[in-house]
Amino acid sequence: MNLTVSEFFFDLPIYTPVKFDANNLETYNKILDRNHKEEFEGYNPWKKIESTFVVITDLLPNGGLFDGHGTIQVKCKRTDSIFRFYVLGDSKSQSLMKTGQYPSVADFHISEIKKYNKLLPNERLKEFTRAIGLAANGVGIGSFVYLRRIFEHLISEAYTLCLREGLITEEQFNRSRMDQKIELLSAHLPSFLVENRSIYSVLSLGIHELDENTCLAHFETLRVGIEIILDEKLDELKKKEKIEEAKRKLSQLVSDTKGS
Repeated sequence: MNLTVSEFFFDLPIYTPVKFDANNLETYNKILDRNHKEEFEGYNPWKKIESTFVVITDLLPNGGLFDGHGTIQVKCKRTDSIFRFYVLGDSKSQSLMKTGQYPSVADFHISEIKKYNKLLPNERLKEFTRAIGLAANGVGIGSFVYLRRIFEHLISEAYTLCLREGLITEEQFNRSRMDQKIELLSAHLPSFLVENRSIYSVLSLGIHELDENTCLAHFETLRVGIEIILDEKLDELKKKEKIEEAKRKLSQLVSDTKGS
């Protein structure tokens, strides 16, 4: 697994071992090297701001390998907030695993997904936060269940619109597989979803066949995929709102100039 310093601290679920081979040994040293105070960008969930963070550790001299339990601090340079991460290192396998952290992975992301409250009803928004919370605590299969519900909500929403506009019939929809449904509903689905319809099959596979560790290993990829879909819908919504506001103001301007 190749990952950045930010992804290790803020995205990676606890109890997920990361093997640091030749491809990402540099990240390993940035996380643990007491002689180098690594800086990276991220989100401070306590202050609800983007910030620069610095790694503070005394676990590993330059060029060494870390064995056993230890604590790493990450400091927010804008607010002096201190986040704590508890890790377990294994020098034989050159792996490192978080065994605890505060704030949690969920804390880093739950505040961010509130921006989707215009797109998702409260229950779906809660399910998204549950998915993140479960994954952050090492529950992979359960997190997939909630991500799939978000995906299915987007499909259901598009189906209602297409049905209303006569673009699809109930019979067509019901007899189709999910990949076919997505194609039929493409007029009201984000392009990223249409192009990456395999997300649904992976989520379903995770629920029925994959084990916890495999689901956890792929959770971040699927979560980001869902967020890209929602971001695309959010951009479209903002565009529509801007157009409607511009029309209203132009209409008012025309009315005012006619009366002058």
